Amino acid sequence: MIKGLMVAITLTILAGCSGMKAEQFAEATPPLELFDYFEGQTKAWGIFEDRFGNLRRQFEVTINGKVEGDTLILDEYFVYRDGETDRRVWTIQREGDHHYSGTAGDVIGTAEGVHYGNALNWRYDMDLKVGENVWRVAFDDWLYRQPGGVIINRATVTRWGFTIGTVTLFFKKDEVSS
Repeated sequence: MIKGLMVAITLTILAGCSGMKAEQFAEATPPLELFDYFEGQTKAWGIFEDRFGNLRRQFEVTINGKVEGDTLILDEYFVYRDGETDRRVWTIQREGDHHYSGTAGDVIGTAEGVHYGNALNWRYDMDLKVGENVWRVAFDDWLYRQPGGVIINRATVTRWGFTIGTVTLFFKKDEVSS
């Protein structure tokens, strides 16, 4: 019984200590100004690796961003290495100094974003096409602004609590200052 109690306490402590928080990046530079960065056209290149580290997909994205007050609309055009194409339109709302919400056609409910310094963390569920099937998956999505007009994006994708893969993207915007 004491051994079981010790295991439970240890797991509770570890769970409370795990996971990055956007607040950790409050002083990190260059700052990520989401609306400024994505207004206009942005290019991105990405990969999807399965949970074993196998490269499954490669793609390029052209993003057209439009700012209307506290709303950012991102019209994303995907071209995959195998020739498949896709489109996603995000509508992102500024919800205060450090919070955003977002919706898109394949996102379930509302994505919640927290931003500090050079980092933004998005969390959302999505219906993801996998072959002929559609899987409900969860994204823990981190964007980090870098010098030279670059954002590095890494998202962990889970299903039923198990990691199924990782998406890595690099965004490039020549017009944005470092």
